[in-house]
Amino acid sequence: MFLLLKKVPYLPSSKEQTVNVMKHLSGRSGRLADLGSGDGRLVFAASSAGFQCTGFEINSILVAYARAKAQWTGLPSSQANFVKTDFWKTDLSSYNNVTAFLAPGAMDVLGDKLLKELPDGAFLVSCRFPVPHWTPQSSIGSGLDQTWAYDISAVRASLKKSTEST
Repeated sequence: MFLLLKKVPYLPSSKEQTVNVMKHLSGRSGRLADLGSGDGRLVFAASSAGFQCTGFEINSILVAYARAKAQWTGLPSSQANFVKTDFWKTDLSSYNNVTAFLAPGAMDVLGDKLLKELPDGAFLVSCRFPVPHWTPQSSIGSGLDQTWAYDISAVRASLKKSTEST
């Protein structure tokens, strides 16, 4: 069952969704991991804003497309790197920003992974589907283009507080 929850079809972010993600990331910097990066559109947007990005994708055709587009546009691999890797098996502790457009069933499992691996001060932006039981710092948009931003330190504190009161 766990394996089925982690399988996510390719569904590209809309332009509005990408804009919403970038609004959440405004004022932030550093390393960004895009989980299930697809054709790379979030990586391209974030790298143009100065982030050092890694797009994690298991579909080799989408990885090849994103790499070709990066090369064609002259984007250096130090700014945007696309890897054919299962992010579920990757340690994300070196990233202080994460974007994810996954399936609803994967979000709870993703939350557990990120709480274990991300450093304090890290930031998650989820597209279309929130992380269950997490309180977002902010939300932008509605419907299919809605995005949620989470400060990992605040989420940890909130979850700790709720377990202490029960």
